[in-house]
Amino acid sequence: MERLFITGIGTDVGKTVVSAILTEALQADYWKPVQAGLEPSTDAGTVRSLVCNTRSHFWPERYRLQLPASPHAAAAAEGITLQPQDFQLPETANHLLVEGAGGLLVPLAPGFLMADLAQQLDLDVVVVSRNYLGSINHTLLTLEALQARGLRVRGLVFNGEPTPATEEFISQHTGVPLLPRVLPETQVTLEVVSRYAAEFREWFRL
Repeated sequence: MERLFITGIGTDVGKTVVSAILTEALQADYWKPVQAGLEPSTDAGTVRSLVCNTRSHFWPERYRLQLPASPHAAAAAEGITLQPQDFQLPETANHLLVEGAGGLLVPLAPGFLMADLAQQLDLDVVVVSRNYLGSINHTLLTLEALQARGLRVRGLVFNGEPTPATEEFISQHTGVPLLPRVLPETQVTLEVVSRYAAEFREWFRL
């Protein structure tokens, strides 16, 4: 069974769209441990709206925080301190997809980063990268941080307009497996997610 943790090289790089694609491709269960910001929709709500298979189960967030901010700040605004022992994987016999918040080193609490949560849960990691000025640095730093913690990288997803020189350098420099890429879409719909899911399903040889 695939047990995957989805992280990005920063915010707004396409983690939730890739999570929806992977959830549909694997017909996996989905879990967002911490949701910071509840309007206009949660990430779980977005993924649920883009998945059409009937096997996926959407597990409730451990924390639903009102403030759209770093989880440690959103929790502090409600007088909460997130603790490592608060998080246990849902018990399921299905594939499981866990979506992080922001990037790998986003703080959940003092001394407790998103990377620590991925390590605690013992999950393979899928990294989502989007091209922008500085994205090579952010992608390499994310992959080095994963390696330093002994976390297994399942693969890298490039999201957005293709940038061959950037992508080729990252691929050659890191040797990380490349999952199918996601192109810019005018609108992300059930049909769009299903189309990408077929490509990802083939990559996983399902």
